[in-house]
Amino acid sequence: MDRLRNGGLNPYIAGGLTGVLGVLSVWIAGKFIGASTSFARGAHGILNLFSAEHASGLQYFEKYFFKAGDWQLFFLIGIIAGALVSALLSRSFRWQAVPDMWRARFGASIGKRAVVAILGGAIAVFGARMAGGCPSGHGLSGIMQLSVSGFIALIMFFVGGIIVAHLIYAGGERKLTPPAGSETPGGEQ
Repeated sequence: MDRLRNGGLNPYIAGGLTGVLGVLSVWIAGKFIGASTSFARGAHGILNLFSAEHASGLQYFEKYFFKAGDWQLFFLIGIIAGALVSALLSRSFRWQAVPDMWRARFGASIGKRAVVAILGGAIAVFGARMAGGCPSGHGLSGIMQLSVSGFIALIMFFVGGIIVAHLIYAGGERKLTPPAGSETPGGEQ
């Protein structure tokens, strides 16, 4: 517990717990872990509310019908709840519309951050649906099956992440300023 409060969960324990989650997911639900299909099912559910006839006629949604109680929906809820519990236990939780690193590089505009976050999320979900799965589905579940495509996918996720992080955040030393009203390490405000 001290390790969690001093900067996060040990990565070896987190990796082991992810492996246990993968095994339990297959054992209990008969499904490998993954999340992006929930977005397709959610889109079908929302479209179905407004035009059931139109939603049922779209070929893409034939295999992604919204099901109340879908296991992936609970998986996503668990991801959010687990992140909240982890942040609370590590005492790192705080409401922050614009992360410090973003503010130092691009400014404090909430609107700009929201637009970029929404566009980035939309591109990521679109890419995940084109690929037939997300990083947890292809990468983690693929590696759990010792799939060559899973290893390739996970390597590409890391390479892509490193390149994008470098393009966005590289370029000189930047001083991170704490958000207004937050305490600095010396206890000053």
